[in-house]
Amino acid sequence: MTRIVAGSAKGRTLAVPKSGTRPTSERVREALFSRLDHMNVLDGATVLDLYAGTGALGLEALSRGSAHATLVEKASAAARVASSNVRSTGLPARVVTADARSFLAARTGEDLRGDIDLVFIDPPYDIAEADMTAVLSLLGPWLSPDALVVVERSTRAPAPTWPPFLVLEDQRTWGETVAYFAGPPL
Repeated sequence: MTRIVAGSAKGRTLAVPKSGTRPTSERVREALFSRLDHMNVLDGATVLDLYAGTGALGLEALSRGSAHATLVEKASAAARVASSNVRSTGLPARVVTADARSFLAARTGEDLRGDIDLVFIDPPYDIAEADMTAVLSLLGPWLSPDALVVVERSTRAPAPTWPPFLVLEDQRTWGETVAYFAGPPL
């Protein structure tokens, strides 16, 4: 069972597709969001949740005070479940059924002039490194000058290759999951 851990929608159960997704465990989400609370990045944030699956990360951010979230999921079955979760929680999110790279490529322009404050990237653990690098490199025009990008990976996967407009700020490991926190250079 997946549910919202804290905030205005605390305890709400989220639907999960029968297969094809790997929802972030409640324990990891609790630790991750404790870190984000400490970093003071959630309140009023505009969130982009790539590889959204059930939408749990974006919806958790909204429950904890973020302003709006866009949940991007390629698998139509998972996107339907995420849409159902948005409706059931009543949180201000929209679901886009699209490949993360295609979605991000639709916006061009200058890096760090966008409106996204917080990005979650939680791809399948077997994502090709070239795809991961491409997704990170396409984020530039979407990000606000103070944005934070959170990448969730398996501890067995290599660390992401960061584009010039992002630098690693922190890294936390919980069991088999590692989260990387990156933002624009100071």
